[in-house]
Amino acid sequence: MEYSPAEAQISLKIVEDLLKNNDPPPLRLKRLVWTLMCIRARGLANGLRLLTGDKVYAGPFKDMVLTNDALAAYQAPILLGCYEHELHSVFEDVIANDYARVLNIGCSVGYYAVGLARRMPHVVVEAFDISDEARRKCLDMARANNVEDRVHVSGQFYGEDYAKYADKKTLVIMDIESAEKDLLNPEAFPALRKMDVIVELHDLMDPTISKTICARFEASHDIEIIRNQTSLPDVEKLLPEGAYVDPYDHMLLGWECRDGKTPWGLFRVKNQ
Repeated sequence: MEYSPAEAQISLKIVEDLLKNNDPPPLRLKRLVWTLMCIRARGLANGLRLLTGDKVYAGPFKDMVLTNDALAAYQAPILLGCYEHELHSVFEDVIANDYARVLNIGCSVGYYAVGLARRMPHVVVEAFDISDEARRKCLDMARANNVEDRVHVSGQFYGEDYAKYADKKTLVIMDIESAEKDLLNPEAFPALRKMDVIVELHDLMDPTISKTICARFEASHDIEIIRNQTSLPDVEKLLPEGAYVDPYDHMLLGWECRDGKTPWGLFRVKNQ
């Protein structure tokens, strides 16, 4: 079943409300199309879940157990393991490195915090999020994957906090909806000069972010900008014999609901 009766009722109500909205027709149509894509993506994820179970199917975090909260957050890409595919080779390099600690600032439901803790059994992950709900969900994910002893979940991270983690080789992973412009400043927070950084750059919210942050790290780090891209694993292997995936559905299986550019910045400390 692609949609439960409750999901179908909720989805229809959302569409009905959109059609009754008094916004200008072009804006209303844009929102309607977006909403219908989300609804279809949810249905595909529901069907996919029956085939994969509640574990990541492929990618660097293959076999990680997914809680309902994690599944709700990312739908099909997280089940397939193709979520933020552009970072997969980066994370394989991270896993092969000798980091002692990961600071996951903006941990959300814990996809990266828990995924890296599973793949890096000697690493402690310090996960931070300003949301009470996000912290609870991250802890639930850590418990589901038996890494709660190495995933420490805390609230807001401040720039002065970098200094607390300067004693060991540390990786920073950051996704904080444009606040990276405040926190990624090696001049203000010198401990950053010795830390590698992977950050989602929210240029769609502030087009100066990438340029500003890259300039700050030029002296101390090698810099790479990684654009967003999607790539699915071999979905056909999951399907019953003779099953067919429509090209539109195939696209939605990898859709991450982005509405603008959010490239990744990879900053590696020079001369390591």
